[in-house]
Amino acid sequence: MAASAKTLTIDNSTLDGGWTVVLPRRGRQRKHSFKTRSPEQPQPQQQSSWTPTDLEINPIRNSKLMQKMQICMKKMESSPFYHTLLDQIQTPEILCCFHRVLGSELKMQMLIYGIGSIESYDSPRLQLSLALLLKRKFSWIGDIEVFDPVLSTTECQVLEALGCSVLSVNEQGRRCALKPTMFFMPHCESMLYDNLLQANWALLNHVVLFGNSFDIYENNLSYFKNSTFAETTTHIIAVRKFTKEFKIQTVSADYFGAFHSSSWHFFGLVLETELQ
Repeated sequence: MAASAKTLTIDNSTLDGGWTVVLPRRGRQRKHSFKTRSPEQPQPQQQSSWTPTDLEINPIRNSKLMQKMQICMKKMESSPFYHTLLDQIQTPEILCCFHRVLGSELKMQMLIYGIGSIESYDSPRLQLSLALLLKRKFSWIGDIEVFDPVLSTTECQVLEALGCSVLSVNEQGRRCALKPTMFFMPHCESMLYDNLLQANWALLNHVVLFGNSFDIYENNLSYFKNSTFAETTTHIIAVRKFTKEFKIQTVSADYFGAFHSSSWHFFGLVLETELQ
C-alpha cells in the first residue's frame, strides 16, 4: 500500500481508560477492548473511505473542545507523569533505539490509531495531549496523522486546528512504514497491533510503537491456549523475541486510566519462518 492515505479535509463553513482481554463479539467495541484476528499470511488490504457520521458544523462545540484540549495539555505538561516519561525517553538506551529507527532520516512521522472520542472522555484527551507535547518537545518528530472511526466532525476540526491531519481512509492499522514511523496506539484493540505487525513484518526496523505491553499479551496467552485468542495473536507473540520493550510509569492515579500497561516497543528485523 502507499506510504500514506489521503487526509480528510472538512469545510470550515471504548471504556474510558482501561483495556481488558475479551474474546471477539458482534458489533464494534470501544477502542480499549482486547480483540483478535487471524493473521496467517498477508491478506489484501481492506481499506475503505471514511467520513464522520455526523456532518454538523458547530462553532460552539469546537470552541469548548479546543478549550478542553488546551487545559488538558497544560495539565499534562506540568505533571510528574510527563516529566518522568521525558526522562525515560532521554535515557541513552531509549534514545539510541529512536536514533536507530531514524537512521539517516531527519524526521519520524507519527500515526495515531484508535484515539477514541476526545470530546467525550478524559483518557483520549490525555493521550492526544501527550502526543502533541512529544512533537513539540522533540524536533525529530514530524507530522501527526490521526484516525478513529468514532471521530465526529467537531473532533476532526479540532484535531486539524491542533496541527494534525485526519485520515479519510480506514487503513485497519495496516500502514506500511516505508519511512521511520511512530505508531502512537495506547489501549488499542489487539487486532490493530496484529494488523500493523503483519503489514510491516519486513519493515519493523522502521517502526516505533507506543501501545499495550506485548509482554502482557504473551503472559495472557497461557490463559487462552485453546481459544481464538491463541490463534489470532500470531504476530504479537512471534515478534516478542525481536522486541525491546520499555514499560512506562504512570506515576499518579490521574494518568493510570489513560496509560496503564503501556510500553515503548522497538523491533529488529524478523524472518517469515518465525510465524511457523
